[in-house]
Amino acid sequence: MKIISLFNHKGGVSKTTTTFNLGWTLAEQGYKTLVVDADPQCNLTALVLGYQSIDDISNLYEKGNDHDIFSCIEPVIDGSMGPIRICKPLDTPNDNLKLMCGSLKLSEAETQMSVALSTSQALPAIRNIPGCISAMLRMTGDEYKFDYILVDMSPSVGTLNQCILMGSDYFIVPSAPDFFCAQAIKSLSNVLPKWNSDIIQFRNSELKYGFPEMPPVFIGNISQKYRPRNGSPAKSFQLWIDVINADIIKSLVPALQACNMTLSLEEFESRVGIVTEPFNLANISDFNSLIAKSQEHNVPVFALTEEQIDQVGKVLETMIQSRNDFKKAFVKLATAVVNVAQ
Repeated sequence: MKIISLFNHKGGVSKTTTTFNLGWTLAEQGYKTLVVDADPQCNLTALVLGYQSIDDISNLYEKGNDHDIFSCIEPVIDGSMGPIRICKPLDTPNDNLKLMCGSLKLSEAETQMSVALSTSQALPAIRNIPGCISAMLRMTGDEYKFDYILVDMSPSVGTLNQCILMGSDYFIVPSAPDFFCAQAIKSLSNVLPKWNSDIIQFRNSELKYGFPEMPPVFIGNISQKYRPRNGSPAKSFQLWIDVINADIIKSLVPALQACNMTLSLEEFESRVGIVTEPFNLANISDFNSLIAKSQEHNVPVFALTEEQIDQVGKVLETMIQSRNDFKKAFVKLATAVVNVAQ
C-alpha cells in the first residue's frame, strides 16, 4: 500500500479533479484505490457523490460516522485520547474505487495539531495527535487491502496539511501555467524542508501514532489547466510550464534532496524513461466544457458516454476527441505513478 498526496498551496490547479480521475484510472488498471478528501471544503466528496450543497454533506453525517478523516481521529483530537477508528469508505460507481469523505469539521483539528507540534515536549500526552491521520490512513488501508491511497489536500500551508503530507509515502505537485504557481513552487522549496524538520521528533516508533520512519518522497509534478494547440500547450502556456519545470529542477529538487524528500533525476528517468521535461509526470490540458458533464454524472471526463455528453454534430465530435485525449493522458499519468512510486 502506498499513500500519495497531491499538494500545492496555490489553489485552482485542478487537484481535486485530477485526484478523482487518477484514482479512477488506477482502479481501472486493477489497483484497489482509495481517494481521500482532506479538504474541509469537501470538493472531492461533492464531485464523487454528486452533492450540490452543504446540506447534502450534512445529511451524510446524520446517517453515521467513520466515513471521513475527522470522525475517525476525533477520539484523539477531542482530548479523550481514545483509539482512532478505521474508516468505512463509501462506494463509487467504480467497484475498485472507494471514497473517504471530507468533513466541514476537519479544520477544527488544525488548532489541536498546531498546539501538539509546538508543545508536545512539555505535554507528552498530546504527542500522538500530529501522526494520528497518517496512522488512521494506514490502518484503513491495511483493513481494506488498498493498493493506493490518494489524498486530495487543501491549498494551504497550515499544520493540518503539514501532518497529512509528512505522513505520506509520496507526493505529487499539480501546477497551472501562471506566475502565481511559479512563485508557489519556489516557496515550497522553503516550506517543505521546514515541515520535515518540525516532524522529525515524531518519527518515533515508541509513539502509538507516530509518523513513518522516512519522510515522503517527491515523485513529480503535473502540468495542468493549459489550452492546447495541435496536441501541445499553446505557446503562452508552454512558456510558464518551462519556467515551472526549471524552478523544480533548480530550486525545489535541490532543497528536497538535502532532506531525502525526492528522487534523483536519474532515479526518475530509470523508472519512467528518458523525458524532455524532468519530473513532469504528465501534461493535462483544461477540461473546459467536459468538466461540467463530469460533475453532472459523477464520472471522470474520460468515462463520459456519448449520451452523457449530450451534444450533436461537430460539437459532439470535438468533445469525443477531447474525451479520448484525456483518457490517454490519464493512462499515461497512472502508468508513470505506478512506475515511480515503487
